[in-house]
Amino acid sequence: MIVTLTMNKNKKLILAVPVLIILLGLMGYQYGYLPIQEKLATIKEEQAIKAKTLGKYQGIIDEGPELEKKLSALIDQKKAESVKLIPGETFSSSAAALQEMVKSIISSRGGVISSERVGKEEDLAPVPGGPVKEEPKGTKGDKGPKVKKEKLEEKIKYKVIHVSFDFTAPDTGALRDIIYFIETKIPYLVIKELDCRVRNFQQPRELMVKLDVSALFGGK
Repeated sequence: MIVTLTMNKNKKLILAVPVLIILLGLMGYQYGYLPIQEKLATIKEEQAIKAKTLGKYQGIIDEGPELEKKLSALIDQKKAESVKLIPGETFSSSAAALQEMVKSIISSRGGVISSERVGKEEDLAPVPGGPVKEEPKGTKGDKGPKVKKEKLEEKIKYKVIHVSFDFTAPDTGALRDIIYFIETKIPYLVIKELDCRVRNFQQPRELMVKLDVSALFGGK
């Protein structure tokens, strides 16, 4: 009898050991392996995000020299364009500078000014153009920017200055020189209207001239 009981206990113990091992394995898998796998997956996801961000920054850094070249080219272009404009911070100061330029040219060729006027301030409409900017499409589920089209236009506004002069030119040669110096002047000046007639038909030498000149300034 005692031998039988002992054998039963041994059988139960033999059966319990594998079950216990399985239970311990399940507990280890659930409370040990799974949390570690989740942490590893989180770490890998964070690493992927950081790598993507680093790639973007690296791309920006790599574009640095090219952006500097473009910026330098834009600065040079702006300087070249500013040379063509009448200097001055306001319309009044620019109009006064234009008057002085034309007056100096007329006087240097022997012209005698009888009157001078400044026309009304006039805006020059922006020049349309420029490329059509289209942002890339995002992939499905991507939280990136939506597709957007934007037509770029010239934002810079210029103003037109008009000045008029009535003067007497000593002869046609002097008038020719005045016109030449105005048309070749930098900043650029444009003759909008020119009207001249002989002052004395008996001595057709002096000319009475009405001259309208226009120029641009930055519109500040």
